[in-house]
Amino acid sequence: MRPLARVLVDESHRQAWSLRPEVAAVMSPANPADSSYALAAERLRGAGFEVRAQTTGTLTAEVLADVDVLVLPHCSTDEWESTVGSGDPMYADTEVAAIESFVRAGGGLVILAETEQAKYGNNLAAIAERFGVEIVNSTVQDPTHRFNDVSTWPLLDFTPAGGSDVFAGVTSACVYRAGYLKAPEGAFVFARTHATAAPSGVAVIAGVEAGAGRVIVAADSDFVGDDSIGDLDHARLWQQVVTWTAAGPAAHRGAESASAITAHPAWASLVDAVEALRSEQAKDGSVVGDRTAAQVAIGHILAAVDVLAPLVPHQSAYLQACSEDFRAWVDAGLGVPDFLDSLQLFRPETDRRDGIEHIAVFPMYTQNGNPNRQVEAVAVRTVWPEWIAELERTSYDNAAFVPIEFLGFTSGYDSHSAVLFPETVATRETVPFTWGGIFCDREAARFRRVARVAVDRLQLALPPEAEMLLRDQRLAQETFVLWDLVHDRTHSHGDLPFDPFMIKQRMPYWMYALEELRCDLATFRETERLEDSGVVLAPYVRIGILFDRLFRFPTTGDRVRNYDGLAGQIVFAWLHRHGVVRWTDNTLQVDWRQVQSSMNELCEEVERLYREGIDRSRLGHWLAAYGFVASLVPPHPRSTWARGAEALPEDPREAVDAVLPDEFPLNVFYESLRKALIDTVESTRGITGAAA
Repeated sequence: MRPLARVLVDESHRQAWSLRPEVAAVMSPANPADSSYALAAERLRGAGFEVRAQTTGTLTAEVLADVDVLVLPHCSTDEWESTVGSGDPMYADTEVAAIESFVRAGGGLVILAETEQAKYGNNLAAIAERFGVEIVNSTVQDPTHRFNDVSTWPLLDFTPAGGSDVFAGVTSACVYRAGYLKAPEGAFVFARTHATAAPSGVAVIAGVEAGAGRVIVAADSDFVGDDSIGDLDHARLWQQVVTWTAAGPAAHRGAESASAITAHPAWASLVDAVEALRSEQAKDGSVVGDRTAAQVAIGHILAAVDVLAPLVPHQSAYLQACSEDFRAWVDAGLGVPDFLDSLQLFRPETDRRDGIEHIAVFPMYTQNGNPNRQVEAVAVRTVWPEWIAELERTSYDNAAFVPIEFLGFTSGYDSHSAVLFPETVATRETVPFTWGGIFCDREAARFRRVARVAVDRLQLALPPEAEMLLRDQRLAQETFVLWDLVHDRTHSHGDLPFDPFMIKQRMPYWMYALEELRCDLATFRETERLEDSGVVLAPYVRIGILFDRLFRFPTTGDRVRNYDGLAGQIVFAWLHRHGVVRWTDNTLQVDWRQVQSSMNELCEEVERLYREGIDRSRLGHWLAAYGFVASLVPPHPRSTWARGAEALPEDPREAVDAVLPDEFPLNVFYESLRKALIDTVESTRGITGAAA
């Protein structure tokens, strides 16, 4: 997959470190690991970054043009260190100016300094001072909080700073003989010495935002070396340092949306004709208005489809059948439409190629949008990168799954609807389910917009992966594709598998909530295996599931049988009860180290409920599920179900009728959050990736 960010590590200014093991072996023959950053580079590559070394030449605007993060490791004159590169450890004024311009235009910069910084004959301190950070010429010591009983290897104190929990998941780290930093007002002091150190409580790792970019300065370079990166949580710390600098404001990259279809004048003609026809249609799709006007509109639709057809030659059979269905509808008097013949030839799942585009013109309703079967026109693009295709082929078979993004649409999709399903099309008989389209761009855009406002409102300290996900639309889209692939497949696996279109089944809505929750929790748990197997976006899926369930779903839509909202309420209640999330002083705090294990435990609870449900009657299973949900989310005080089995009618259908529209109301946390997010949620109506 494309790199999350491109990292350039400078080795052209007599650095004491090299990414290349063979070079490190020359620099330190007795202990090559003492001069090697090979493992540091490997860690970043495993996290999805492209990493390369600048081995010769000077740093210029041209060199930095295709770089997201620049790393300047400790460099020195030969009297102090064995070094690499033939350049000068002093960066030229033109290079310093290029570095500063790069950062302020949106680049990331990591400076790895050293103890007694002034003696090495480099000007890393001067570069840091360009951004307000002073590298103090000193060696910190701590006789109490120390690693391996070495006082000059002080353990670090990490505290979330300025809305960024950069070292989420880092429980311990140290530096190996380091100076310290004086950070400017407004800087992010990410790590400092303990109160027992000398000097105490001083910054050792600090970050600043400069223009559109970010800078992190560390007062030690050894913690990244091959002989130290395996100690404590140094590998995680290093990854987080680079990710934070890459996740700055300029990291936002929108998904490409240019399309030959929507750029063609015939697309605008098609949209206008469809809108004209819609105004003459009734709820069932029949024309009840001006029939002549409807026939004229259909003529324009057919003409536009003929013009656009050469742009999508793979759809020739479908578009021909679509035109024939329109003509047959007109000949039949424009009653209830029947597009079965063309629908059977619309098969996007048979040609899942990344970037392939389709036109769909059908009388259909749109879930979470237009409830009537009126004509809609949609232009879509399949999102199917090779790494997703490989996962689907080898691990998560789902031949019906088609992730797509909007290119253009008519007014029925100017809504919150994010799916394109064959079941929504007006046909004379039920069509066998062979595909389902999920608009990953809309889901990602809605997620990003709502989560950003929620995070700001709740003052939630974010790990850098979360920041990157909320800023990068392409990253979010591919994250949602992976999430949906695993989630959708889970519906048909496990105990008591559901129909993927389970909403058709008549049962209490908390059963729908538990099914959606089961699939999300199974996906959340599966991300551990995915991450271990090298799937870069696995951690981002965890963030997506957590934030969408905690923030967007409970605050979106009305409270009438809102099963997605209830699933989010269950997640919050579970994590809150177990101390993983805490809402105090109107601030939400997350113990990121405990999220995975706690969500795995919730997954086990839900799956146990399903396993035991096999031995229960249908009503008994519903009651057991109700008890589980009610143990976490208090039911409405006037609930019939809350009074137990004796209060319920024997007929399961009548028992479903006894469910209150809002059986499990929002708690005070969500009542407050919903008021804060209601305008943002509504602003996502009709949103696409291009508008995110």
